[in-house]
Amino acid sequence: MKQIAFIFFLSICITSCYQQSRDCDNFHIGTFEFETYLDGELAKTKFIRTESIEIDYFRGKSDTSSIRWINDCEYIVQKIHPKNMAEQKAIHMKILTTDKNTYTFEYGLVGAANKQRGTAKKIK
Repeated sequence: MKQIAFIFFLSICITSCYQQSRDCDNFHIGTFEFETYLDGELAKTKFIRTESIEIDYFRGKSDTSSIRWINDCEYIVQKIHPKNMAEQKAIHMKILTTDKNTYTFEYGLVGAANKQRGTAKKIK
């Protein structure tokens, strides 16, 4: 019984020390794809990011946003030419994990507690 408890304790210690990789610098600049379901349909967004701007291509339209990096893994996105009040609000992006050519991120309106998650793939 003591051996089982020791093995259980040891496995908890090992898994709690594991920290996922975050090589965010590799994802500051490039061309990326993001897929999500909207109204039951798979929607794909392509975006090109430089150090200061991001151009999104979605359903045949493009939109340009400014980028301000807070640290290596977090940045603020704000549309340059918003078409309505909702588009004027800035979005906080946080890279949670990275792996080769993909990263998992969390995003939401600046200051809001409600966050969503997604995964983007670097294609260039």
